[in-house]
This record gives sequence, structure tokens and C-alpha cells, in this order.
Amino acid sequence: MSELPVIRLLPKAKPQAIRHGFPWVYSNEVVTDRRTRALAPGTLAVLEDGDRRPMGLVGVTPASKIIGRMLDRDPKATIDRAWFEDRLTRALAHRDRIYDGPFYRLVHAEADGLPGVVIDRFGDAAVIQPNAAWADARLDDLVAALVAVTGVTTVLKSASGRARSLEGLDDADTVLLGDVGGPVPVQMNGATYMADLTGGQKTGLFYDQRDNHRAVARLARGGQVLDVFSHVGGFALAALAAGAETGLAVDGSAAALDLARAGAEASGTADRFDTRQGDAFEVLEALAAEGRTFDVVICDPPAFAPAKQAREAGLRAYERVAKLAAPLVADGGYLTLCSCSHAVDLASFRNASARGIGKGGRRGQIVRTGFAGPDHPLLPQLAESGYLKALTFRL
Repeated sequence: MSELPVIRLLPKAKPQAIRHGFPWVYSNEVVTDRRTRALAPGTLAVLEDGDRRPMGLVGVTPASKIIGRMLDRDPKATIDRAWFEDRLTRALAHRDRIYDGPFYRLVHAEADGLPGVVIDRFGDAAVIQPNAAWADARLDDLVAALVAVTGVTTVLKSASGRARSLEGLDDADTVLLGDVGGPVPVQMNGATYMADLTGGQKTGLFYDQRDNHRAVARLARGGQVLDVFSHVGGFALAALAAGAETGLAVDGSAAALDLARAGAEASGTADRFDTRQGDAFEVLEALAAEGRTFDVVICDPPAFAPAKQAREAGLRAYERVAKLAAPLVADGGYLTLCSCSHAVDLASFRNASARGIGKGGRRGQIVRTGFAGPDHPLLPQLAESGYLKALTFRL
């Protein structure tokens, strides 16, 4: 029998959800005796149901609300380099079918069978976010497997994920292998983006919006574009590559806008691209006072509601964004509003956006609803993995 420790579901806990694919075990569902509480974060344990029947192998973080993350349905599995290679090979096969170049999200956490782990690939470099203790404790095996499967020569650890603090992990970014000479150029949708793998947000670039960039860019051909919360020029650079007349990127980060300008230079669209640094809400108000209008306006803010307790405040913020952005859209133009908040579902976000548009004195029809691209697969048992929503209104 396994020498691993055991965590056991309480008799009242219902194991069906876990048996049917739900990947998390909550702390209020298990027997948390002194022995369980004493387990080191990242310990591997066998999960048993209330009748002591093994259900699988979990990574344990005793102090977390999510005390166990299902790693393998086989309780006798060995979590080693070969195990990681198997998961990574499966993930890579999917991306290789979709994309011509090695620029994508390679691992999207639970949906790719690596709970809490995010890996974004930038050609010969990869950035890992090990947001769960079990993965952080086995980072050497994960990196070795990543190199063996993909051939990358540079690997970085991004410790910026909010979940790391909930797991009791450090927030120190580290170069684990190789070196990074500067921003990495990434070709997407006809534009070149500059990804800062060491000092940028998250892993350096947001691959999840790729399909939404492309769809909105088609609407922007021949028009003027306003891209608010632009980061490194996401929607604006794609629109310019598709034939937009002008693109204005707004962001609070001077460093992000420097990368956006570098991307415009590399894309050959710098003569039609401009930036404005400042608080997005204040810039939206200033543009309205200037009497500016645009054929296409996009607002892609950070998560206003990263957790349930922030949900109502987040919805009010999304409503305010819509209210301020709507008057800037020319008649017959398009407004795309995005949310990456786990705690805000699509219906609630749609309603908040519609209220804001109405309060902004406009009316519109929804012409497109977008989500993250196929390199961000959705685990059907885990609604939280479908975090990104993008609504395009014609006003």
C-alpha cells in the first residue's frame, strides 16, 4: 500500500463531483486532524472518500481553502519528470495543431492537468507561474520536463500570481535557466508585440485575447481606434495591422506604452499610432471633454473583481467604464468591453455593461461575444477557468 499520507473526506462530504472531474478539495470537506494540519505545503497525499476508498493523488496545502488539488486519478502515480513530460507532451500536441509558431499558452492550469500551473511560451523562452505549492516544490522536475518536451533554452519563474500568496509562496521572480536579453518580439494577427518577460505584467503578454484582437481588428478597418487599458498595445496594434486609420493606446504604465510604441515601430505602423499615459477613467473623461469620437473603442481593464467579495464593487466599475466609453463611440461604431474577473459571470457582466451604455446616453446591440482562445482550454467542471469575457456592441 502507498506510503504517502492520507487525507480523507468527511462522511457528509459528497465525492461525486471529484469523481466526475472537479479538481479541488475544500478544507471544510476533509478531516483536518493534527496530522493533516502538520503536512508541509506541497505534500503529496492519497485522497480517500468517507468509506476509506482511494480516489486519487492530490497536492496538499493545509492552510489553504483549497486543501487538495487533484493531480492523478491513480493513487499510485509517481509525480516525477516523466509524469510532467507526459502532461506537457499532451498540451503541446494541442497547441501545435492550432498555431504555426511557438507563441502561445502551453499550459492552462487545471484544464491541462497541471493544477495551479500556467506556462506561456515565447519561442525559445518560457515563463512558468507555479501558483500552487505542489508545483513550486517540484519546479526542478517541471523545468527539466519542459526543456525536454519543447526544447526551450530559457525558463523564467513569474511569482506575480495572486494565488501564490494564498498558497504561502514567495513573490520572487527568477530566471531558472538561460538568460533574457530584452523584450521578445511576438508575431500575432499581423502585428508585432514586444513581450517583457522579466519586468512586464504576469508572464509578459496576454495571449488570451488573441482571437478577440483579430475579430475587433476586422471591424476597425479604415477607422479610428481607441484602446483603453492597452498594456503593450493589444487591440490597437492588431487593428492597425488590419488597416485601421489611427490607433490611440491608453494605459497607466509608461513602461507598457514604451513597449507598445516599440511594437508599432516593429509592425511598421508607428506613423498611425499614438499613446496617452494616465488613469483610464480620467483619460476617458478628458477625451469626452475634448469632443473626441472613435469608430472603435475597446476597454480591457484588469480584474475589477478577482474574488467573490469584490464582485459588487467590480460590477460597478465595469458599469462606469461602459458609461464613460459609450459617448466616445461614433454613431454606428463599435464598443468592445472586456472582463477577466473570475468572480463575474457573463450574464452579470453583460447586464452591467448594458446599464453603463444606457447611462452614457447610448443604445446598442451585441454583435459578438468572445472568450479566451483555444490555448486557454476550459475545464467544464471548473467554471472559474472560463474567466475572460469580451462583448462587442454596435452603438
